[in-house]
Amino acid sequence: MRSLEDPDPVQLTGSCTVAGTDLTLTSEQASSAATIAAVGRARGLPERAIVIALATAQQESTLRNLDYGDRDSLGLFQQRPSQGWGTPEQVTDPVYAAGKFYDGLVRVRNWESLRLTDAAQRVQRSGYPEAYQQHATMAEQLTAALTAAEPGRLTCTYEPRAPGGRLSQRTTAVAAAVERELGAATTERFGAVEVDPAAGWPGVTWAVAHAERLGLRSVSFAGSEWTTGGGWTPSDAGADAVRLELSR
Repeated sequence: MRSLEDPDPVQLTGSCTVAGTDLTLTSEQASSAATIAAVGRARGLPERAIVIALATAQQESTLRNLDYGDRDSLGLFQQRPSQGWGTPEQVTDPVYAAGKFYDGLVRVRNWESLRLTDAAQRVQRSGYPEAYQQHATMAEQLTAALTAAEPGRLTCTYEPRAPGGRLSQRTTAVAAAVERELGAATTERFGAVEVDPAAGWPGVTWAVAHAERLGLRSVSFAGSEWTTGGGWTPSDAGADAVRLELSR
């Protein structure tokens, strides 16, 4: 049975851009990157760890949660169940996979001062040890956007579709996803989820990145609002909660 933390999959067709860069990502790539960043932040790791993780996932899977790979490699980081990374179900869970990568990274001596590709290689043991370095700039730009303490650094657009399932069930699924990935307390409203303001702008950006997957029509906080069709605009949203409105 699918858990509430893992909403029913949909075919993602949207795209996202990073302000001040020429980066364009699919909704799938943006949501994967946002999850990797959220797991790192929840563990209290510095931004350098997120940069290394994002560059690694870009090289291994182009930030897609693959159900195939070399031999038994799977998921965002192409982790191999036969090599002790976890079960197939675990390594294709982005939260678990990111956590396992960070587990390996923090065990690398002096990982913070190593070249990005050297730190990644100590975890991954790839046949192409220099390949990670080519994604350094992309990973740095994306990390800066996902962890910024301001709105508008990531903008996503997608064509809304008729939502399936009961609104109450979808609301509960969104709340569960927020709590699992951001570690933030939530309150369910009718067709909306309010998130502890401590999640801040990184939490807002996470929600925008996941908007298509979660079926959100708007995300608002502290005077700014993102909508599926209009992007970022000023609003009268207060700073007492991050508000996620579901499509209806």
